[in-house]
Amino acid sequence: SLMNDKGFQPESENLRDSGDWKQFEIYARGRKIEKNCRLAPKTCALIARMPDAAGCKRGQVKFSLMHPGTHVWAHTGPTNCRLRAHLGLVVPPRVRIRVANETREWKEGKVLVFDDSFEHEVWHEGDRFRLVLIVDFWHPELTAAQKASLSPI
Repeated sequence: SLMNDKGFQPESENLRDSGDWKQFEIYARGRKIEKNCRLAPKTCALIARMPDAAGCKRGQVKFSLMHPGTHVWAHTGPTNCRLRAHLGLVVPPRVRIRVANETREWKEGKVLVFDDSFEHEVWHEGDRFRLVLIVDFWHPELTAAQKASLSPI
C-alpha cells in the first residue's frame, strides 16, 4: 500500500527548507510509470481516462506525502503551458500553500487548481502527514498542435 511509504522518493529538486517531503510518481512527461501504477491501479485507470493529464508531456501525476515541520521554499514551476491540480486526500489542520499573494489550506476531497509558474510556497505546521494527489494537465487554452509540438520536460 502507498500508506507505508513504499515507492515514495524524497523530493529531489532541493526545494525544502526543512522537514520531510516525498513523492510517488504515476505519470511523468506524458507516460505512465507501470511499476508504480501496479501499486495505485484505480488512480492510474482514472488518469488514463483524462488525456490532458495522462498525455501532459510537461507535467506529472504523483502522490505528494509531506510530514509535519516541512517548509517548501518559495519557487516557481518550469512552464505556464500546464495547470496543476491538488486533490486533498489526508489533510490535517495547519497545512497551507501560498500561490502568488493568495494563501489557502487544502481540504480533504477538494481540489485546488493553480498555475505553478507563479511563485508558490508550502508550510506544514500540523501534527500528522499530509497526502495530496497532484495532477498536471495541459493549459486549456493550448491547441492540439501546440500540445503536440511541445517537447517533454
